[in-house]
Amino acid sequence: MSSLIDYIWAFVIGGAICVVGQLLISFTRLTPARVLVLFVTLGVVLAGLGLYEPLVELAGAGATIPLTGFGYSLGKGAIEGAMEQGLLGAITGGVKQTAAGISAAVVLGYLIALIFKPKTKQ
Repeated sequence: MSSLIDYIWAFVIGGAICVVGQLLISFTRLTPARVLVLFVTLGVVLAGLGLYEPLVELAGAGATIPLTGFGYSLGKGAIEGAMEQGLLGAITGGVKQTAAGISAAVVLGYLIALIFKPKTKQ
């Protein structure tokens, strides 16, 4: 029963984050790219303030999969790096924390580009 509740929380929180993004795109003049940057920045700020961690504890993947979760990982890595190595750790910590996800995106994007034939929009 506990795992079912975990799935529900992940769905609700992840869905709420996506709804906020869609509302920003639909009812403001913000472009989708600006909303994405806003979400990453918001994740970093909330991680720095310690406010995103409780959301991750509650929602799990529902909070870590959206772009706010990527910002959270960057911020968390920078904070941990700064604690261990000072200024250099603050600069490199976020990249180290997110390296696996970034690498997977690059490799899988390359493989998809090899498999499928891109077409230009007309």
